[in-house]
Amino acid sequence: MTAIRPTVAIAFHSGYGHTAVIAEAVARGAEAAGATVVTVAVDAITEEQWAQLDAADAIVFGSPTYMGTASGAFHAFGEASSKRWFSDAWINKIAAGFTNSASKSGDKAGTLSFFQTLAAQHGMHWVNLGLKPGWNSSTGSENDLNRLGFFTGASASTPSDGGPETVHKSDIATAEHLGDRVARHTAIVLAGRAVLAG
Repeated sequence: MTAIRPTVAIAFHSGYGHTAVIAEAVARGAEAAGATVVTVAVDAITEEQWAQLDAADAIVFGSPTYMGTASGAFHAFGEASSKRWFSDAWINKIAAGFTNSASKSGDKAGTLSFFQTLAAQHGMHWVNLGLKPGWNSSTGSENDLNRLGFFTGASASTPSDGGPETVHKSDIATAEHLGDRVARHTAIVLAGRAVLAG
């Protein structure tokens, strides 16, 4: 990766610990690709952490999917971000997202769509997963990257009666891929802006 070291913030809510495992995986992927990572649990966000989000080059949104959308705690964060909307604090930042639910589908696309809309309202640039779907042929396996076949972001399926340790290794690897992709894309954008400004 280039010498440019982007700052990637991960703004997430985790109801029972499963989504936190995915957030940690996104962070590892971004760090491995050369980014500085800031992690913010949005249900306990402080003014200092709001300032960290404002200063970040990219923000990755994460939440469990409850009833076809992000959690109430994440929606409260999204509404509170309207203060940033008024001042264009997040305009032209990079954005991406991830989610987890018990079901293989679980209407997770609704959560990722909500993240995309939130990012669009802030004037951010969405980075998709960039992976073909896995586990969709007779030769495929549940261990394939993107085993659940989502394109807009990283998705995980964890048994409702299992703890955070039961998050599937493929979903963890897929989240690491997303973190890597966001960090690399953000570095490219920052390098391009530097060239244009110079």
